[in-house]
Amino acid sequence: MFDARWGDDPRDADPREADQSRGRDHDDTRSLGRGGGGTDRQSSDEPSRDTRDDARWPDRDRDAPERPRDPHVFARHVDLPRGPERERVRDRDRAYTLRGSESRTLATVGAFRVVSSSDLRDHDGSRSNLRSRDLRHLREQGLIETARVPGYRDHAVALTKAGQSLLERHRDSHPERHQTFHAGLVRPREREHDLQVYRAYEKAEERLRERGAHVERVVLDHELKSDYQRWLHAHDNDHDDYDGHPERTAEEIQEWAAEHDLPYFDDEVHFPDLRIEYVQPDGRWEREDIEVVTPHYRGAHSASIARSGFSTYSGLTISISGRSGGGGGGRGGRSPSIIEELFR
Repeated sequence: MFDARWGDDPRDADPREADQSRGRDHDDTRSLGRGGGGTDRQSSDEPSRDTRDDARWPDRDRDAPERPRDPHVFARHVDLPRGPERERVRDRDRAYTLRGSESRTLATVGAFRVVSSSDLRDHDGSRSNLRSRDLRHLREQGLIETARVPGYRDHAVALTKAGQSLLERHRDSHPERHQTFHAGLVRPREREHDLQVYRAYEKAEERLRERGAHVERVVLDHELKSDYQRWLHAHDNDHDDYDGHPERTAEEIQEWAAEHDLPYFDDEVHFPDLRIEYVQPDGRWEREDIEVVTPHYRGAHSASIARSGFSTYSGLTISISGRSGGGGGGRGGRSPSIIEELFR
């Protein structure tokens, strides 16, 4: 669940990863160095540049032609390279090279804050790992960071601040609704849970696509909670005798929850791990809320999730609730629960 104190735990770093990533690949573009963007200064541990690229570099230095919108759900929110060849892109005084698969990786990781390396795809469609060309190239440019997941062979992948800045600099203004991009690794004890959020999304997106719907954006739990906290404390400084407690009434809070299509019971608003906003074939905006559940969920917590009406994802199946909300920001209706199981 949400914790504002994100950060990379240096204890999770594996020094062998840096050694494995050097000198292993003759890629189709020159390396720009870890974290250095496209400056002319090279760090001492940067891999040797492949001189075969020098003759082709001026072509990639040219301004890229206007690109059609990317059909990929998250990449269409940014105007970045979409083809198989790497192109040079800039963010302020830094330059990077990206191809379409790397743009899609950045946008996907940013949308979900953290994604497992094995859930991403390399440029050839194969499952990614830290030795894959795309992930290695992004790490060498300082656009992503990775950390081990305790007990698993997978690695958690997150954007660095530089990666987030690059997406924001090249944000596409066309999408009707704004996709938020996040940076920074979550705390180690949260990674196993948070990596499941993207997997839950994949299951739900597949089902929606089969129905002819298409996803427009996703909203994570801490985005919803942040919106709530801003509203809750919006008038705290309006009174000289403010005592640290918001002055919103229970009725106001319940109304806010209804306006944002969130359940309110037991005197509090309940938030899903993931909200998917999508468009039906007839053009109607809808949303689906999903909670990732683990075997540790018991008792009152489990009962609360069941009462919330959220769809639930357990890692093996996804149970789809009949609860849905419209896209106009009004009160979402509740229909009788419909349980649907999708197995891997």
